[in-house]
This record gives sequence, structure tokens and C-alpha cells, in this order.
Amino acid sequence: MSSFQANIELAVSEHGPLCLGIDPSEKELHNWELPDSATGAKEFALRCIEAAEGRIGIVKPQVAFFERFGSSGFLALEEVLQAARDLGLLVISDAKRGDIGSTMLGYAQAWFGDDSPLRVDALTVSPYLGPSSTVEILDHARDIGGGIFLLAATSNPEATELQTSKTGKATVSATVIELAQKIGLGDCGVVIGATQDLDQFGIAHIRTTDVGIPILAPGYGAQGAKLAGLKDQFGASSSRVIPNMSRALTMAGPESVAKLIDKAKLEL
Repeated sequence: MSSFQANIELAVSEHGPLCLGIDPSEKELHNWELPDSATGAKEFALRCIEAAEGRIGIVKPQVAFFERFGSSGFLALEEVLQAARDLGLLVISDAKRGDIGSTMLGYAQAWFGDDSPLRVDALTVSPYLGPSSTVEILDHARDIGGGIFLLAATSNPEATELQTSKTGKATVSATVIELAQKIGLGDCGVVIGATQDLDQFGIAHIRTTDVGIPILAPGYGAQGAKLAGLKDQFGASSSRVIPNMSRALTMAGPESVAKLIDKAKLEL
């Protein structure tokens, strides 16, 4: 079984690091003239996956946009995840799960269980209920060659209130990065928003020293970050970055996704 790090390296070597965020929000479904329903979300996602095939190697479905439809939304998500797996795409579920004890075990079994219909290659995880639960879900991910991404310096404006706070001399963001480096074997990465000021978050050191772990970086495109600026933003760690683009690749409609993916790849 290949390791998560090896799977990322393979996807990047074949198609580059760009990740397509699959976000079937009410607004995006309206733009595509699809019903705001589980059926519409599935159609949106499957057409995104179709456009991704042969162009990029990584996709990131936003679970909330399926979950809002209840059981029918989860069924749609299961079909979408299966379609992505069938095409050999590396799938990161953006679910931001985080809990303790048996509850975290339940999440681990859902997203990394051998026979789970929700099985993925990686999951975004909140580390803010303590490191022990993070280790537990990582162990389950590791069993199937998967990985996790801990929320370190997220792209939302509210992130600064907590993530720039200090625990001792280090910011919370820096502490999360240190945790990922400590517990991971190339299979525990971090989420760092491309629009965030690394100095403000106390993690500017990743520009001068290779952080050595995967970085999932949302914020490119509609949120304002430019792919052409990735190397300046992340410096010595830029080769670790998986830049995510969502609305910028989908907002022009289904017929434009493939073309916009190709255009975005030229900026990297």
C-alpha cells in the first residue's frame, strides 16, 4: 500500500499541485441552472470530476454543501466520492471534523473505514479539542494510506482571534504546525489560507525553512490570492503546497471548468 505522501507526490508529478474545490452551494447551483437539492449537488460534483479527469489529480468536496440536504445529501456525496475514486483522483473531504474519544473514533471509521462509502484519502480535522484525538484519527487514516490536514491558519477572517493567540512563546498556528510535524510521517499536513499574513500568525519561518509536511492552501481565486504568488507566499515550503481553487473554476458554468483548470495550471 502506498503512503499518503507517496500518493500526493504521484498526483502532483502527473498533474501538478492544483486542487479543485467542489462546493455545490445554493449560489453555484443557481449559476449552473441546477436545482438546489441533493440531485443538483451530485450533478454539479460529477461534472466537476469529469472536468478534472486527466487535468488535475486532487479534488476537495466541501461536505457541508451535501450535508445540508440530510440523508439524500450524504447519499449523493457517497456517489461523488466513488466516482472520484474510480478515476484515480486523490480525494480530500473538507469536513473539519474534531472531537474526543469514541466520537472521534466514529469519524475515523466513517472517513477511513475499509468498507465505508465515505472513504477518502484525506480529511480536514480541527485539532482544538486536544492532540490525542488527532493522533487517533491519524492512525486510522494511516491504515489505508490516507492522511489528515489540521486547521492551522485558516482563510476565514475570524481565524485571527484564536489562531494568532499565543501558548507560551508560540502562536496557536505555530503550535498546530509543530504538532503535525511531530505526529506525522508525511501523512499529517496543515491548512494554511493563502490570503493570510504568515507573520501575523507567527509562522513566517515556513518561508525560510521547508516545513516538511503537506500544506492545503485555500483562498486562491475568488478569495483573492493569486496562484502566481504562491512561491512568494510560501517560500521554502512552496513545493509542499496544494493550492485549492473552487468558485474561480466553477462560477462561469459547467462548460468552462475544464478550460479554467487548464488556464490556472499555467499560472503555477
